[in-house]
Formats: sequence, C-alpha cells, structure tokens
Amino acid sequence: MSAAQTSNGEVVVSVRGLTKVFKDFWNRPKARAVDGVDFEVRKGEIFGLLGPNGSGKSTTIKLLLGLLNPTKGHIEVFGHSPRHVQTKARIGYLPEESYLYRYLNSRETLDFFGNLFHLNKADRDNRAEQLLDMVGLGKTQTRAVGEFSKGMQRRIGLAQALINDPDLVILDEPTAGLDPIGCREVKDLIVALAKRGKTVILSSHLLSDVEDVCDRVVIYYGGKIQADGTLKELLAKPDSLRITTPVLSRETLEKVLATIRHDITTGEVRVDNPTQNLESYFLDVVAKAKLAAKETSGAQSGARVAEYLRGGVETKPATEKVLEKLSLPQAAQPVVETKSAAQLAATKVDNKKLAALGKTSEPVPQPAKPTAAPETKPVDLSKADEKLSSLLGGKK
Repeated sequence: MSAAQTSNGEVVVSVRGLTKVFKDFWNRPKARAVDGVDFEVRKGEIFGLLGPNGSGKSTTIKLLLGLLNPTKGHIEVFGHSPRHVQTKARIGYLPEESYLYRYLNSRETLDFFGNLFHLNKADRDNRAEQLLDMVGLGKTQTRAVGEFSKGMQRRIGLAQALINDPDLVILDEPTAGLDPIGCREVKDLIVALAKRGKTVILSSHLLSDVEDVCDRVVIYYGGKIQADGTLKELLAKPDSLRITTPVLSRETLEKVLATIRHDITTGEVRVDNPTQNLESYFLDVVAKAKLAAKETSGAQSGARVAEYLRGGVETKPATEKVLEKLSLPQAAQPVVETKSAAQLAATKVDNKKLAALGKTSEPVPQPAKPTAAPETKPVDLSKADEKLSSLLGGKK
C-alpha cells in the first residue's frame, strides 16, 4: 500500500485554472508557459511532474513557491497563498541547478541555511551532522562547495532542502549528475519521507526514477496537462497479459502453451526468462567491488535517513537495502507473455551487449598495505633554550 493511500486525504497543494503568460518589454504576450492547469496533491503523496523541455514544469514549481505570480488561476499551499511567509517555512526546495556559496564548506552551508529558518546552534549542528552522513558527505565537511563535482553539489543541495524538516518537499531533477548508487539512495530517501507523512513533488526527465517512487503523475505538453493519474492506471496494457511462474518441466510448459495457443487466433505467444535492468546489474557489480573499496575524498554511499527526518519510523540504510536485494536468491523463472498483432511491430531490445557485460570481470584491486609511521627523535630543548636566550640578549 502506498503512502498516499494511508494518508488522511488532506490536500496540501491545490491548483485551479493556473495560467502563466510571459510578456515582453512592451507588455505583449510572448509565451504561454502554463495554460489552464488543474491538479491536487495530498498529504503523504509522491507526485510527479513530467514533460519535455519547455512544457511548463519548472514554471509551475516557481508558481507553487511564490517566486512568480500567476497571470490567472488560483493556488493554495497548506490552505494559504504561496507567498505566505509561515507557509514557506514548511517547504523544502531543491532547484534544478544548485545555487550555493562556493567558498563555504559543507557544514557552513547547512549552518547558513539552518540559520535562515531560525534554528538554534545546537539544532543546526545536530541536523548538519546527520544530513551530511545521510547524503554521503560526512568526510568532506572541510572542502569548499565550489570544489565539488555536480553530483556532490546535488547531494549537499538535497541536504539543505531538508535542514528545516519540511512538510512539503519540492525536488527539481534531484538525481541529475548522481551516480547510479546515489540515484538509488535518493529514491529510497523520497519513499522514506512519504512514509513519515511528508508530501513530495518530483520533477524529473528520468522516467525510470519517477516510475520507481511516484504514486501519481501529470504529463505536461505545451503548458497543458495531457495525461494524469496513478502509474498503475497509465501504464497498464489491457490488450496484453503476462504470466510468471517458477521453472516448469518441458512437458508441462508444452501443455500450457498448447492450451494458450488453442484459444488465441491472432497474435504471438512468446516464452523467455525475465532479465534484470541495467541499474540492478550495475549495483551488483559495485556491491562486490566494495568489499575491497578504499577511502575516497568524494561522495560516499549515504547512511541512515537523518534521525530527525525519520520521526520515529525506523529505516534501514539505503546501502543495506541494495545489498539485501542483491543477496536474495533469484531463481530463473520463465515468463509467458501474449501480445496482440498490433504490438508485434514493436522494436525488440538487443540484449547481447548486456550479456557481454556479465561475462567480463575486472580484477578487484587489493588494498595497499599501511606504511609504518616514521620514527621521531626527541628534541634537545636545552640547546633550543640557549639559542633563544642569545637572540634575546640574555643568559639562562
């Protein structure tokens, strides 16, 4: 059961007839970025904003944050206008580009944003430590943010978006620039936030990320919503059926296929083995290599979700979840899939390259042996004292 289904149905964001028209210097209409949009987001829901570049997603987010004024329409966030100051204090926002002070280090950055929310020094320090550990930057606290890679900047950006323990979290391309492990950790974090009853609005071009975490989505095109609903409703194919079973004997499989083919006049019946996606394969390779991993000055795998964000809901580290999934025995299971004649022209995926990846294995680097610390000799303080006395013109 999703987090949205367990919530009390409280409406967090309400949008009615939202329209935004940008005008030129002479006040002439230049672009209709958002055109008559309606949707609601409820408490504990993970809501996805999808669409191609320039379809109106980022403009909608700026309107929800009160950074832009709508040309027409009505917006409510927690029952108030987006410009309501107390309402803004309940929102955490990660923009598409991380605009951070490049000369501040990680801890100073979080301390700065925590101070904007009037958190006392003890709370700022406590939350900063938990957040940096959660996003995998615990060992880079003294490095200036300007030295960070794009992926590391996204991690510190995500931490600053959560410093105020927000009730509504708006994430614009949160996994941009992150490695596959970081993407998996961010998705686990989003699900953990929803389980606590927080509301998440996610805008992303990575459809696989959206499919993994979102309860409902809207798809924009030309400033208008072209489709909306739950993923189950939108992705279901009513004219095709898939049957997954444990491994069957050849005789049993032939009987099943004969029965199915007897009732099908058009289309194709195909039998194959289910395959894992590339993300799962990548995480499997990395999990094995991490047994001999060395320390890094860059981002690391995050640990537990920050304690103050959990709110009493116990969660396991994202890395533990990944390793648990990888360690589960997976027996090869045949899949019987029937397709209609209209779907037979669909492009078939070439799996030869992925199969080649599974046959290659790089040697695992062995950790270097620690070098013995150089032996230090005692310093003769008496001679140093004599030289200091002679420099000062005195005698001991």
